[in-house]
Amino acid sequence: MKTVKWTIIAGLLVAGFIAFGALKHRDKKRSLKTDDGKGFAVIELFTSEGCSSCPPADELIARIEKESTGKPIYILAFHVDYWNSLGWKDVFSNANFSKRQRQYAQYLNISSVYTPQVVVNGKKEFVGSEESTLRNAIHTALQAAPTAELTLNDIKTDASHLSLHYQASGTGTNTALLLALVEKQAQSHVRGGENGGRTLSHVQIVKSLQNIALTNNAGNDNIILPADFAAGNFELIGFLQNTATGQIIGAAKSAIPAFINNNSSK
Repeated sequence: MKTVKWTIIAGLLVAGFIAFGALKHRDKKRSLKTDDGKGFAVIELFTSEGCSSCPPADELIARIEKESTGKPIYILAFHVDYWNSLGWKDVFSNANFSKRQRQYAQYLNISSVYTPQVVVNGKKEFVGSEESTLRNAIHTALQAAPTAELTLNDIKTDASHLSLHYQASGTGTNTALLLALVEKQAQSHVRGGENGGRTLSHVQIVKSLQNIALTNNAGNDNIILPADFAAGNFELIGFLQNTATGQIIGAAKSAIPAFINNNSSK
């Protein structure tokens, strides 16, 4: 009789743990949908196809990207180049992105850089595959009212360039405008290094990053388009960053219209 009793109790405990775990999982998945603050979150992932620890972080930001539709969440995947000598050259890598990561090490007083690393709003960094930490950081960022505002408009493309008008307010001193041309999705067949033999999927790949010192709060700029540019698979993300502290104080993004050559022969 005692055996039956303890079996029933054990079963109830197991069921309770399962229900609690399911509730936590559901709350975690729901977190991006229930935030109703006025803030924003710029998520910078420093990653590399040569790093075996990076694919889980790439997959995590892909999930976050799917959940963030319509929300002020801006994801930027920077592929660094310091893994390139270890068996595989990441086709999306750029030495300037490694330089940006080293700048964050100075801003955030970190002794060295690593992959995968996430930085949120230029203020908080952690291992890029830590899902609960990332979701909590996004939640916190969305609750904090931004101190500056940015708008991107009058965006046009021709065969090789993108032009735009920007306007910022509430920027203060030591502010730079950064414009990131982002490829939304791509795949790569990795033939060497730690991920050799794998096909990796990527989202929000930064193809170029342009830095403008804000002497005026409004202006125009041009960005050179890459050879593989396709308007439907690219977007423009702009953000305002304090160059003394690294803190990001405002952000905006825009779709990119396709170029229509009205002068082409019919």
